[in-house]
Amino acid sequence: MRGHAGGNGLRTACAVVLVLVVTACATPPEAGTVHSGGGSSRADGDGSIPENESISLQDNDHPAIANLDPALLAAVRAAAVDAAARGVELKVTSGWRSKRYQQRLLDEATARYRSAEEARKLVHPPEKSKHVTGHAIDIGPTAAADWLIQHGADHGLCQAFANEMWHFELLTTPGGQCPQPQGTALG
Repeated sequence: MRGHAGGNGLRTACAVVLVLVVTACATPPEAGTVHSGGGSSRADGDGSIPENESISLQDNDHPAIANLDPALLAAVRAAAVDAAARGVELKVTSGWRSKRYQQRLLDEATARYRSAEEARKLVHPPEKSKHVTGHAIDIGPTAAADWLIQHGADHGLCQAFANEMWHFELLTTPGGQCPQPQGTALG
């Protein structure tokens, strides 16, 4: 939007849409709670997205999206509009996770690394995971995550862990400066 004629009008329209999205959203979900929009909702699942797949930020019925913190979701959606204007599509590879799903990820890591200590270097237990509270989102493909690393601070989004280029959290104010990513991922 920078340098674009009529950019102020577009920014105003985007701000109005952002306000409407935030206003329409409920308060942040409690860990393990589920939003329902009536009808046949898929929001009662554990938030899992099949490996090597992704979902759209507009898939409001998927629990990985439906149970995200409204401020995080609004920021990521605003960033997605900005990215799309530059030819980059942001897709969600992981969002909100149930406690049960987070525990399963930790259990799988423990089996893979044959050590709970090693597994906890890579995966938080449910009571510490930002995914379980709806305050973390994983973005793909790689080009989209790279774009978000470079431009996410415009929306308050920052890469949280140095070795997880796809994991983003609201860690600054829009237009602020992101803190240095932590050295070890604990998604």
